[in-house]
Amino acid sequence: MFQSINIVPRWIIFSLDMIICMFSLGFAYFIRYNFDIYTIDTAAFSRNLLIFSIINCIVFLSVKTYAGIIRYTSLQDAHRIVLSIGISNFAFFMTNMVLMAYSFKAAISNEVLVINCLCSFVMLVSYRVLIKYFFLYIKNLNIDKRHVIIYGAGEVGMAAKRTLDHDGAVNMTVIAFLDDDVRKEGKIIEGIKICPVASFEKFINVHEKIDDLIIAINGLNPERKNKIVDICLKHNIRVLTLPPVSNWINGHINTNQIQQIKIENLLEREPIEIHNDKIAEQLKGKRIVVTGAAGSIGSEIVRQLINFGPQMIILSDQAESPLHELQLELEECCEDQIIHSFIGDVRDKGRMELLFKTFQPHYVYHAAAYKHVPLMEHNPSEAIRTNILGTKIMANLSVQYGVQKFVMVSTDKAVNPTNIMGASKRIAEIYVQALYNSFSEHNIIYENGLSHLNYNRRKELTKFITTRFGNVLGSNGSVIPRFKAQIEKGGPITVTHPEITRYFMTIPEACRLVLEAGSMGNGGEIFIFDMGKSVKIVELAKKMIRLSGLIPNQDIAIEFTGLRPGEKLYEELLNDHENTMPTHHHKIMVAKVREYAFERVVKQVDDLIQTAATGNTNKTVSKMKEIVPEFKSNNSVFESLDFKTELASN
Repeated sequence: MFQSINIVPRWIIFSLDMIICMFSLGFAYFIRYNFDIYTIDTAAFSRNLLIFSIINCIVFLSVKTYAGIIRYTSLQDAHRIVLSIGISNFAFFMTNMVLMAYSFKAAISNEVLVINCLCSFVMLVSYRVLIKYFFLYIKNLNIDKRHVIIYGAGEVGMAAKRTLDHDGAVNMTVIAFLDDDVRKEGKIIEGIKICPVASFEKFINVHEKIDDLIIAINGLNPERKNKIVDICLKHNIRVLTLPPVSNWINGHINTNQIQQIKIENLLEREPIEIHNDKIAEQLKGKRIVVTGAAGSIGSEIVRQLINFGPQMIILSDQAESPLHELQLELEECCEDQIIHSFIGDVRDKGRMELLFKTFQPHYVYHAAAYKHVPLMEHNPSEAIRTNILGTKIMANLSVQYGVQKFVMVSTDKAVNPTNIMGASKRIAEIYVQALYNSFSEHNIIYENGLSHLNYNRRKELTKFITTRFGNVLGSNGSVIPRFKAQIEKGGPITVTHPEITRYFMTIPEACRLVLEAGSMGNGGEIFIFDMGKSVKIVELAKKMIRLSGLIPNQDIAIEFTGLRPGEKLYEELLNDHENTMPTHHHKIMVAKVREYAFERVVKQVDDLIQTAATGNTNKTVSKMKEIVPEFKSNNSVFESLDFKTELASN
């Protein structure tokens, strides 16, 4: 019944305030005259009550004490009450002073004024607080109310509690705080007890009904966060999170901002520290080209480059709409940064040469690539044209136009590739590495065909650096958005194999490491990133289902569809110490790979590109396997080519 009561009209609050002030004045007279009604001058009291009411009426209307919603009474309302009472009593006090200055009797004794001041303040505030807590009590009587624990008994946690208390539409009641600080254990805030994290499971077992846990700690350690979430999922407790303080609306949390925790939050790792000073020293005032700038990796590289004060960033991509959206985003947040969008395909040599001729870039971050394994398995010629020819064109032009550094974004699938995509990226790596190593020769004349390079370059002119990493959370084509869409549709979630595992890192983390590797590279290196622990995809799917408040294989089915063409069951370990060398950054290592003679690589790559143009798929893939002998197709029609090669060798 009380839940349906609308906001009380202001005239009722004004009337209540006036009645309480009149009662307060009468009570002050009783106290001053020791509750002896016969000693009070009734005529004087009536006159003073009328005058005092008129003064209070004027003051209350001016200060607007009636403007606040009583059930949401706050400190601001108390300030208004103090101000209004102070003004009205001070007005009477000044009246007394004037009367006494002209030898008249004071209208009201100063003792009565002081007592009235205290009584009216206590009464005006008290009735507001009582009504506030009455509505809060009625709200918490709801039998369907969800019981909530807030993890974090700090300022953010208190803000979360007050938000839940004040929003009548939210059917939640806070039953406990959870905190890591042992000094807070057993203490009580606003009637809510603080419990230690160590006894969380014990607390769950004691309290039969706990529906939600709200994480109200900014920058919580990922390991600690995962531990808490695992306990919650084990006991079917929904986990919610708050936005960063910077995203609060006018310094307050909106209940709509309290959302279920995402799987991306649980796969995050400790923030990576990079040498910003060194990167800024290299990039400040430089013109930088980013290919594939509209993609998930390219766009994040651009966002991070802006922090280092480059002269200009050239966004190169063939995807018109995403590129336009990125430019609008950057113009909105980075007005002082010069941004230029350049529509072009890295496979179009003429268009790319115009880019280099126009902007004369100092740095190139080459992120443009085809990366979907199953699609490239069915379209090998396109993988070759974009991933190999496109890289070749950009690398050659970088040499021709004196680019200082060329940073290529590669993939962990280039390690012992089992698919067309991984093999194409490995061949691109081989080309740029061999090109860099060729700079030590003084007179290099490249063969006719597709190369047409005829320069004599010294080693220090263009430094080619390659970076490898695995799957990134939230990137285009990532498994997580697909799982989310499948859960929203009611399932089933499709997983290729029950034992398949993958490494994951966040897009910002990957791009920070790309910038760091690019700054530390001296040329010719293939940098690989520490991807952390591998994640079993089926367990990832189950966790996402539980985070949605559902039960795996009951509410949402999990189906196994079989490995896709070219797909590996396990990705190669990128931090294998037998195949890598450490750097000064503990998350970046240098791969030890075989070196290739550039003249031979040029001939092989040009032959491969020409063969791909003929449309002879088997011949094209066979040539890829000649360049990369470790390329063994997996779950693909091209496995027969490996079989024929083995027979021929035998």
